[in-house]
Amino acid sequence: MYTPSSLDASNFVSSYNTALYFIGAISITLLIALTFTMLYFVYKYNRKRNKVATQIEGNTRLEVIWTVIPIMLALGMFHFGWVGWKPMNKAPKDAMNITTIARQWSFTFSYDNGKQSADMVVPVNVPIKANLVSLDVNHSLFIPQFRVKADIIPGRKKFMWFIPQAIGKYQIYCAEYCGLRHSYMGATLTVLSKADFDKWYATGAAAPTVAGGSPAAAAGLNIMKIQGCFACHSIDGSRIVGPTYSELYGSQVVVTEDGKEVTYTADDAYIKHCINDPNSRIVKGFQKGLMQSYKTLLNDDDISKIIEYLKTLK
Repeated sequence: MYTPSSLDASNFVSSYNTALYFIGAISITLLIALTFTMLYFVYKYNRKRNKVATQIEGNTRLEVIWTVIPIMLALGMFHFGWVGWKPMNKAPKDAMNITTIARQWSFTFSYDNGKQSADMVVPVNVPIKANLVSLDVNHSLFIPQFRVKADIIPGRKKFMWFIPQAIGKYQIYCAEYCGLRHSYMGATLTVLSKADFDKWYATGAAAPTVAGGSPAAAAGLNIMKIQGCFACHSIDGSRIVGPTYSELYGSQVVVTEDGKEVTYTADDAYIKHCINDPNSRIVKGFQKGLMQSYKTLLNDDDISKIIEYLKTLK
């Protein structure tokens, strides 16, 4: 269950809200004032009351007023926007670094000690610097209750930083349309006390268990959750973006390779090849280019554990 909105969820909430309320107040005031002015003019200067049109030569004072006041209001909106935006571009030197990896269609959060998680976990009142990396297309990391959002562009170094100020769980979204399952791309930001975070950082959450499976299979399931595999592949036989994992291992798979249909047995070598070079063999009935290579993200041991998990899906 997510934590209700808090004015103190992060250090950027106050400045963001100030700018939002200021701009909103100006916009609503002008809307009401201009609407009533327009209605008044329609009433006062309608054809029945003014059968002979009146020629207006101009009013210098009025023109100065409606030029100066909007400029002052625009400068005021710019000021509050600038005050809120400028600090977002310089992270504290002592900030905790978390590499945020975005791909179609999931996030992975990697820590300096090598730990990875499908959700972001951070300590309260500690500056956090999220280094943003995209493995495929444009994405955007958006944490609404923290009032922070940053685009994740392939090949471009970008970051986002904030100080979480309230313990709880918060939603993370991708705010940049990134393909078929964009709306499914989300994660959770969990803010813990310093003691609880240190414990999590050192030991992590308990590994998931697999009925009838070995510890290696459980580890494989955990790796697949972290890498976001289940955003595109089901385990119950249903069709999503990619082929289902249900009864995959040992089955006969028809693929398109070099323009020809070829049948492979889904054994260890086949699965490893599909993880490292997914677009060279496209399962019949599915599209090319929707999966990127995981060669730099998963080593042979990780793949072996994934295979052990797939063996349990009978």
